[in-house]
Amino acid sequence: MYNYVVNSIIMQVSIIQIGNSKGIRLSKTLLEKYQITDKVELLLENDHMILRPVAQSRIGWEESFAEMHKNGDDKLLIDSFFEDENLD
Repeated sequence: MYNYVVNSIIMQVSIIQIGNSKGIRLSKTLLEKYQITDKVELLLENDHMILRPVAQSRIGWEESFAEMHKNGDDKLLIDSFFEDENLD
């Protein structure tokens, strides 16, 4: 059986003591390259563990909404539901 690794780098890292647990230390270079800040996802597949950055949702939304407002693209597509309702 052959193991093929394409566009990958295999690194050995030491297991270190962290309180009553153990962990690995990631270099600043890796943290910056993969934009890891506070958390990673740990995928367990067969006999592998894979770390990957947690996808940061809504990045850039503020700038996009500001651009939409500037272009007038932030208007409601449907009138407000209660605007023509008689609540009496």
